[in-house]
Amino acid sequence: MGVPVVRYRYRDQAYWGVLKDEEVAPFADGGEPTSAIVARGPHQLGREAANAQRVPFHDVTPLSPVTRPSRIFCQGVNYSAHRREAGMSVEKPAFNLFFMKADSALSGAFDAVIRPPEVELLDYEIELGLLLRGPVVGPIEVTTANLADYVAGLFIANDVSARDIQVPQGQWFYGKSFRTFCPVGPVLYLWDAVEAASVHELELRLWVNGELRQSASTTQLLYGPEESLTQLSRAMDWETGDVLLTGTPGGVALTLSPEILTVLNDPSLSGDAKQAALRRDQRQNGRYLKPGDLVEAEIRDPNGTIALGRQRFFIVGSGE
Repeated sequence: MGVPVVRYRYRDQAYWGVLKDEEVAPFADGGEPTSAIVARGPHQLGREAANAQRVPFHDVTPLSPVTRPSRIFCQGVNYSAHRREAGMSVEKPAFNLFFMKADSALSGAFDAVIRPPEVELLDYEIELGLLLRGPVVGPIEVTTANLADYVAGLFIANDVSARDIQVPQGQWFYGKSFRTFCPVGPVLYLWDAVEAASVHELELRLWVNGELRQSASTTQLLYGPEESLTQLSRAMDWETGDVLLTGTPGGVALTLSPEILTVLNDPSLSGDAKQAALRRDQRQNGRYLKPGDLVEAEIRDPNGTIALGRQRFFIVGSGE
């Protein structure tokens, strides 16, 4: 069985700790990088934390369990329901859509997400995050049997997105990389190799102001972790501590009709004209995030053996 670890602040000090029964037992300084924690291995972490003084988890402030530097690889439109609301075919596409987020977007699971002043259409995207194990410096063949050789653990991520920048400008990297646009954690679950198959049966749920917006299972992924990592390794290297965000299910705020898609795909229109058209089209959509909104998210397997905690963050305006 794996070990749920958290990185947190308690009485102005940062720690790494093991989470058990809503209490956390410290085992390392919070300044250590994620890669150093992975190198210890889940069983050693359990031994190191066994005799530590526990504190209630509700008394600590969770920090991102993914430390910088970290390459944040992402998958786009990897669930059929999300493809439908984006105006795409729901069939598995011929190619796996990859992009990246800046690691300066990383934030803690309870930290506020800041809506920049130039953004009107702020959207949420719950995603299963994979903490990668490296180094990988050439093509590999990843299977469920060896998945734990290349994935050290699992966590919740939210691929917060500025739709009025991402969509009309085609700026996926820029529109998804504003500071605070990648809340992760609170739990980093460092799994045992025997648990690898469970990656295909995790349940994802996200609420906005108590309303359930997203509910899905990783059984619905179009490109699973094994296929995705195999493909990614053909093109690029990675190190321990880099991550892959596996895509969001349906239920986001963005819904693109055929009419607005025609406008967005019109080569004669400028980026500014497309942005204005998208904002007009989406203005009556009350699902976009605004200051004061509360977003909560959780990922777990059906029997609760793997539980990645619960994100809980508010949206604030720039300068608040």
